Amino acid sequence: MNKRRVVITGMGAVTPIGIGLQEFWQGLMEGRNGVDLITKFDTSKFDTKFAAEVKNFDPLNYLDKKGAKRLDEYAQFAIGSSTMAIEDSGLDLEKVDLERFGVVFGSGIGGIKTLRDQHFAYFESGTPKKISPFFITMMISDMAAGQISIKFGLKGPNYATTSACATSSNAIADAFILVQRGSADIMISGGSESAIQEMSVGGFNSMKALSTWNDRFKEASRPFDADRNGFVLGEGSASLVLEEYELAKARGATIYAEIVGIGLTGDAYHVTVPAPDGEGAARSMKEAIRDAELKPEDVDYINAHGTSTPYNDINETKAIKTVFNSHAYDLVVSSTKSMTGHLLGGAGAVESVATVLALKNNKIPPTINLTNPDPECDLNYSPLKPTDKKIRVAISNAFGFGGHNTSIVFKKVED
Repeated sequence: MNKRRVVITGMGAVTPIGIGLQEFWQGLMEGRNGVDLITKFDTSKFDTKFAAEVKNFDPLNYLDKKGAKRLDEYAQFAIGSSTMAIEDSGLDLEKVDLERFGVVFGSGIGGIKTLRDQHFAYFESGTPKKISPFFITMMISDMAAGQISIKFGLKGPNYATTSACATSSNAIADAFILVQRGSADIMISGGSESAIQEMSVGGFNSMKALSTWNDRFKEASRPFDADRNGFVLGEGSASLVLEEYELAKARGATIYAEIVGIGLTGDAYHVTVPAPDGEGAARSMKEAIRDAELKPEDVDYINAHGTSTPYNDINETKAIKTVFNSHAYDLVVSSTKSMTGHLLGGAGAVESVATVLALKNNKIPPTINLTNPDPECDLNYSPLKPTDKKIRVAISNAFGFGGHNTSIVFKKVED
């Protein structure tokens, strides 16, 4: 089968450090810290009282009042980032074959706030008549994909992915495959999450996954640092427009980067703990590089999964060393989760946008709060400030509970 080339022609982001590409990129370059005390619920009884919330998001910029009321916040974020991405792409939807334009868009959790609110509506009233007729469609995690399709009239492939923290990287990988094999010409892809709610924070606290640095919360997200003690929950969304290269070139589109390879593997090991020495993560990077028909030494930058948890950061570092050998010390690695927190199902998409912008601008975002490096994490993580580096090839990693591993290779476009 003749594989078609797939490029990125539009992007949009709703993040804790900025809404829109310009503000998001500026936030990355400034090392802006998106972490603050939680405002969405009373945290007095919780071990963790902070998170990275999205600030100043107004759904009415993207939806009418009735439409906004019928969407959970995770889907509102998704509509926001997708509207930005389509506008950024310069596509004229009246001139596009909408049957060849699809959506793959994921959420790890879906409408957990809606589930919470409707749970109380029933149990406090004692009658199912209090359950909203929109409850199901607001809660289920495929509805962001469905709503994006409906809003823009996109009639190509349309579905959601759910693979925990690898969710939106899997969505991008699937969209890439669909365009590459000719099932669609254009796809909008990404992920969204709005899970800063009591059950999420309480659940992650119970499994000892979240940082509890309530007195030092601005410093709590510190990937690869010896003092890290858990991740910081974040929220938001990012969307990317993937387009067949010749089509994009013919219409004079601005091309950010080309996706040239993907690696998808399973740990087959444990529901939360990564495989020893990052074995599954190493295989996903190796497979992505093989799929891209590149060599390990061609890679200049890795946007790491980098969660700020004891297990992930060491295992991801070991995986990078396994794949790249001595070149591991020549390339630059960084974790933008140090600024945005961990967006769960939205993480891979937000970090893919960060990776593409780094590639475009030849500037690597910093890993903030990395002040006491873990001796076992001894690579160049662009600590505290951005790194200027000519980038030709970059990888974005995303790994999820359940042993899901996804690596995507982005490359500067060459004719």
